[in-house]
Amino acid sequence: MDFGLVLQTDPPASAVVGLMRRAERNGFRYGWTFDSAVLWQEPFVIYSRILEHTERLVVGPMVTNPGTRTWEVTASTFATLNDMYGNRTVCGIGRGDSAMRVAGRKPNTLARLGEAIDVIRDLAEGREATVDGQSVQIPWIKDGKLPVWMAAYGPKALALAGQKADGFILQLADPYLTEWMIKAVRDAAAEAGRDPEAVTICVAAPAYVGNDLDHAREQCRWFGGMVGNHVADLVSRYGAHSGLVPDALTEYIAGRSGYDYSHHGRTGNPDTAFVPDEIVDRFCLLGPAEAHIEKLRALRELGVDQFAVYNMHDAREATIDAYGSEIIPALS
Repeated sequence: MDFGLVLQTDPPASAVVGLMRRAERNGFRYGWTFDSAVLWQEPFVIYSRILEHTERLVVGPMVTNPGTRTWEVTASTFATLNDMYGNRTVCGIGRGDSAMRVAGRKPNTLARLGEAIDVIRDLAEGREATVDGQSVQIPWIKDGKLPVWMAAYGPKALALAGQKADGFILQLADPYLTEWMIKAVRDAAAEAGRDPEAVTICVAAPAYVGNDLDHAREQCRWFGGMVGNHVADLVSRYGAHSGLVPDALTEYIAGRSGYDYSHHGRTGNPDTAFVPDEIVDRFCLLGPAEAHIEKLRALRELGVDQFAVYNMHDAREATIDAYGSEIIPALS
């Protein structure tokens, strides 16, 4: 099992770079960041610095979207980093939540997302693609490689990930829901004539190592609110008990009243009081190192290839070090 570290690009950027360097020293193979231009600093600028100061770390957004940058710009940016540092990027992509809504736009349609996945990958790997009806090819790319991993929850999005993406990003660590969604992605891949086992599975969730569970829950409760944004979209589209989305995912947002993106992904988010302890425990990894190892082994048995640690809490360095000394060695 691979491990990734997920950060927000809060200033100073040097702190983000420092945590990524620490992660690589502790055995993490991937460095991910949020991508919302208004809320945080520009991640692609920071990726260049991370790549310069690491040797093996693969970097990318968790996640970008097809709406805030034109597709040829996204592809060229990844390709430039790859040309400079040797194909060490991955494109995590989704419909767009905070990046689109903070700017007053709606998330992208799945049709637009599916088209963007193909175009960005083709352009970044040097192939010709059609952008807004115009054939485009980036002439200087040689031996470019860009895996595109898609974030998804709902049935249509899961199907699209299986049909088109090189990897699937699931932003929660509940084993029941993980099993359900991996099956949906792999079934869609098989139906599309693809090798379902070739789709990389990445589970991303907060992790907090320690014995004080009450404190750990409060540090990670924000995550249930973030996931709740996507779940609310699913409920509005499919209904609360449609059978198309597991009730285990949708029932907990009944008390959700609203969401202020100025607190997005942050400890102490006042809009996440509706998230019960049970959801925090199910969606996150909390407790002593042994509890993390046990849950990660269960996720690995379900087919998870990477666990990416959301590291937005008051023990960032300690979590990276605990994973490096105790948890990653037990799973690698």
